[in-house]
Amino acid sequence: MASSPCGNSSFDSGLEIKTRSVEQTLIPLVSQITTLINHKDKLKKSGKTQRALQRLGQAVNVAVGRFVTVGQAIATENLELREEMSLACSEARRAGDTIARLTDAAGTEPLEPDGRNTAFTDRTAMVKAARMLLSSVTKVLVLADRIVIKQIIGSRNKVLITLEQLERVFSFQEFVQIFSQFGNEMVEFAHLTGDRQNDLKDEKKKARMAVARAVLEKCTMMLLTASKTCLRHPDCESARINKDAVFQRMRFALELVVQIVTDTRPSTDAETLPVSIYCGIRDFKAKVEGLREELYCVTRESLTALLERIAEQTEDFTDSAYTSHEHRESILQLCHLARQELRQLGAHWELAQSLGASEATEEMEISILKTCHCVSELRQELHRAAVGPALDLLKYHTEHTVLKALKVSGGEGNLEGVDEYSCRLTEQKEQLVETCRLLRHVSGTEPLEITCVHAEETFQVIGPQIISAAQTLALHPTSKIAKENLEVFCEAWESQLSDMSILLREINDVFEGRRGDKRTYLSLPRPGKHLPNLKVVKAVKLDAEEQSTVAKLGLELRLITSDLDSECEKWDDHEHDIIRQAQSMSSMAYSMYLFTRGEGLLKTTLDLFQQAEVFSEEGFQLCSSLQALSSQVGDEEKVMITSETEKLVTLCQQLQVTARSMVQGKSATFLKVQSSVQHTKGILEIVVFLLPACHKLAKKYLSESSSLSSPQIWREKHLAIPDKEDPLNNKNTSGFGVKSLEHHMASLTFLESK
Repeated sequence: MASSPCGNSSFDSGLEIKTRSVEQTLIPLVSQITTLINHKDKLKKSGKTQRALQRLGQAVNVAVGRFVTVGQAIATENLELREEMSLACSEARRAGDTIARLTDAAGTEPLEPDGRNTAFTDRTAMVKAARMLLSSVTKVLVLADRIVIKQIIGSRNKVLITLEQLERVFSFQEFVQIFSQFGNEMVEFAHLTGDRQNDLKDEKKKARMAVARAVLEKCTMMLLTASKTCLRHPDCESARINKDAVFQRMRFALELVVQIVTDTRPSTDAETLPVSIYCGIRDFKAKVEGLREELYCVTRESLTALLERIAEQTEDFTDSAYTSHEHRESILQLCHLARQELRQLGAHWELAQSLGASEATEEMEISILKTCHCVSELRQELHRAAVGPALDLLKYHTEHTVLKALKVSGGEGNLEGVDEYSCRLTEQKEQLVETCRLLRHVSGTEPLEITCVHAEETFQVIGPQIISAAQTLALHPTSKIAKENLEVFCEAWESQLSDMSILLREINDVFEGRRGDKRTYLSLPRPGKHLPNLKVVKAVKLDAEEQSTVAKLGLELRLITSDLDSECEKWDDHEHDIIRQAQSMSSMAYSMYLFTRGEGLLKTTLDLFQQAEVFSEEGFQLCSSLQALSSQVGDEEKVMITSETEKLVTLCQQLQVTARSMVQGKSATFLKVQSSVQHTKGILEIVVFLLPACHKLAKKYLSESSSLSSPQIWREKHLAIPDKEDPLNNKNTSGFGVKSLEHHMASLTFLESK
């Protein structure tokens, strides 16, 4: 935004735009202001052009007036921001009036002899007014954004207070009452943080928010069963340890959310992650290649220090017990070769400088190529050393043998067996933790580095929690709640392994320079055993023959999602409701495609049917957005959009009915799978057909409308507090564990029977 044509002396004002919603609100205004300012390109304007400028100035002023009205209403509701908001609103109104006056005066100036007007002459005043308008409007938006942050912090504080009450509870009746309140507060917090995550511009912050929400998602279920187990067996030390670890983890996630939204870090934390080898090699190559144009841009000593730092970091690989002998020898050899090539480059570099050369000599060019090639080879070797063993490790853990053995030993009350398999799980945990550390070095992007660190921390924490849960079950082998508790922690471990396989795919995509396939749909709640309807239907997996049959249908679905992705990329405004909903549906459809291949997070037919139901709900939301667009266009376009929307509604209804229908037997279940995928495919075909037309109409509407023509819509979208009366019935799927919470809270009446 600082590069706007209106300059940045007033506009910047020390304000950093951190969210897409604020940025997208400003972009059309900047476009209109640019149109007004650029009149200098032609000193003489026709009467038609001049009248258009006059109308534009008046439209800006009217829109600013509506926008200021909303800003003043916000100021009235928030006393701590009243003075700042009122001042910014006054500046915006004054700037809007000035722009309207200047453009109006230009439209009434007498004609020149050639029949043309001279464009308004007080350009300095127009530039000044434009700067003031952009600056003041930005202030209003950023202040409004601070209210959103305040809402998130307030919601977090409510959750934290209730969390402390849950930790101190000593009776089932009190626990049921407080957890019901806790569930409602967590749902509200889930939606607020989900909206914030989607709105953040900074990819690192977005990744950190995803980490915090993932921790809260898993821990919400763990907290419920761990607390119930502790209440059932109050004298059991392992149950207490298990519960305490969950509460500690939740507090960490809640604090992380506050750090992200307030842009603060505790003084004990490092400001940033340690530089990974990937980033170190990237920086080293950039500096070496920079010598081609400027021989004095860096010093020889600094390049040597950079390479030595990279070599030192490779010790994480060479010292690892899980790095093969071949990889270790290759890494050491490549580090030695890189040092040799850099020394050779240094010799040619000094010679070129002594000769007074202004750019790299031919000998230097050859050395630059060799040095860069050598460190690239090192990067490839490190990638193989990290990713190869990680893939093998995930394949080895596919059957979850140790987890199954722990469940059996615990259920039999076999403490010796639990101890034996706990040692094996600890070994697995250490190997997974080490693997995540190595993957961070080769991840390729900072968001993926953050995800690797999260995976490492998750395995580090959940491993001991599974062991304590298994010990509790072994001490109380007939306890249903202790058994359920162990199941929940084992599921969290399995879920993290699935997330790690997705992470590996994304790391490979970055390494190979591809954008890669879409991530599977990870919006929450995830399909799983905690859904209410799982009591009456058995979850099953497709056998080999069924998998083969449905694979062709899945491939057709994959091709349509590719077409949909291509259409989505053509949109300039990726925050438009229609494009966001289309992308969301594409992601969900992709996860269903992975199911047809026996891959991804959807493991059973119930997982697929739950995903199909959420997909249909998103389809209904898209229909609403399409209807809103149709109300803004001409009759001809409206007929087309309305017609296709009606077809879309019908197909979404059919998919929803199919997903919710009860079937018995293997063949009936498989037919339901086929029907669900087929309906999903039909829905996407209509969406792919509609998107190009919607894109054209949306652009046309945006160009004709004022940048601030609907400030109330912005206010409602970004400042509205979720309905507190019945948050569990909220259809928004951005909340974590909403349906899971609902299911567990409904089952609390059966606590005493367990």
